[in-house]
Amino acid sequence: MNRVYNFSAGPSMLPLEVLQRAAAEMLDCNGTGQSVMEMSHRSKAFEPIIANTEALLRELMGIPAHYKVLFLQGGASLQFSMVPLNLKKTGKAAFFDTGVWAGKAIKEAKKWMTVDIVASSKDKNYTYIPKVAKVEGDYDYVHVTSNNTIFGTKMNAFPDTGTIPLVCDASSNILSEAMDVSKFGIIYAGAQKNLAPAGVTVVIIREDLIRGPNNAAAGDLPADVPTMLRYDTHADEGSMFNTPPCYSIYVMGLVLEYVKKMGGVPAMATLNNQKAKILYDFLDSSSFFKATTAKEDRSLMNIPFVTTIDNKEQAEAVNKKFVSKAAKAGLVNLAGHRLVGGMRASIYNAMPVEGVKALVAFMKKFEEENK
Repeated sequence: MNRVYNFSAGPSMLPLEVLQRAAAEMLDCNGTGQSVMEMSHRSKAFEPIIANTEALLRELMGIPAHYKVLFLQGGASLQFSMVPLNLKKTGKAAFFDTGVWAGKAIKEAKKWMTVDIVASSKDKNYTYIPKVAKVEGDYDYVHVTSNNTIFGTKMNAFPDTGTIPLVCDASSNILSEAMDVSKFGIIYAGAQKNLAPAGVTVVIIREDLIRGPNNAAAGDLPADVPTMLRYDTHADEGSMFNTPPCYSIYVMGLVLEYVKKMGGVPAMATLNNQKAKILYDFLDSSSFFKATTAKEDRSLMNIPFVTTIDNKEQAEAVNKKFVSKAAKAGLVNLAGHRLVGGMRASIYNAMPVEGVKALVAFMKKFEEENK
């Protein structure tokens, strides 16, 4: 078996032992004589799978009892619409504009809400996180993106929003370090970076924000909100209103078991800091490569870097050469996003330290050969 180190921003690599277990259970999961892919989502065979996945996520993230955990579809992108549709009351929302995905969330929210941009780093191509200690106003919610996959920044502190629900897109750094769930009204995350294969989206929502017939205290939603876009639809049915992404939920459970065995989120945070330090230390000492983001806001998950070559055409040629040669060396998906250029190494939870060390060794050799 010739495994590569996959630095893709998503879908990302999964822990090897998780893949091996999934492969071993492909034809017969838990002695049922069937694959999870074949199971009815309402069967006794699948029931313990989804229950175990939720229980592990609650344990690892310290999710309070008064929060619902939903397993939905549509990626984080669908949440850009579901959040304003479900939380709209006064019709105003506050957003932190810190990158492409925050921008997409803003664009969707504007279809139903008046949006105030309370902070933005657009002036410097999103290379830093604007610092805002407190947000006040008659807002239905405040929206932040905790980690910016394309630009390689992360929020190290979240604003105090008082009684205003704080909503967080945590798609690219969930489970990478501790999050105090109680500070948020909603946390949502596409799974394909730290949790599972693409297909399932986790939504952690405080119960008082779920509006519908069974949550009368929070008020009913307008009748024109589509059934599938209502949080109460899924909360009332335990994520079983329709067929959920069963196999992705199953693999998520395996990933969460792996994280627990490794020592939980604190152990992941230690490992992620170690990996990021190895790569950032090299970038900061190199005369050929450099990181693109402000040091105080650097992501642990996504690390963009460029060469120090001033000539644009020459730099682009070297970038292509780097990505091509790296792939031949078993270091794949290192091309940078067009908005940043250069290269990008995504080093999510499943990336081992050895992968980062192999990348740095390759970069040192490449630098020597191309100065």
